[in-house]
Amino acid sequence: MTNTEHEIIYRVLGSDEWAEALASGQYAGAPHDIADGFIHFSTIDTLAATLALHYTKRDGLKLLHVPVAPIKAKLKWEPARGGTLFPHLYDVLAVAHVTRVDDLPLDANGVHILPEDLQQTQ
Repeated sequence: MTNTEHEIIYRVLGSDEWAEALASGQYAGAPHDIADGFIHFSTIDTLAATLALHYTKRDGLKLLHVPVAPIKAKLKWEPARGGTLFPHLYDVLAVAHVTRVDDLPLDANGVHILPEDLQQTQ
């Protein structure tokens, strides 16, 4: 799947970060996003690896579903992790652009459980 075929991208963040975003109406990113100058997102193809690499055994996470269309002008697809293209948002994320939020519980081994409709695509 190429970057132009992705209609939805995903952001993993802590419940506390999401609560702050809801209160302010926008999400500016985690400290590493702010340092990098953009908000890191994943595609459905990279989501499981992102969780394993950056969020291992971390509880209390949320998964934001964000359509590409309304943020397309500020979104750049840039190589990371061996040249794989990742979506990077060079702007704050308006809460209004988030169409769905899921909890990411941990299984008995500390691995995040994706929502059923996303598991089928992994």
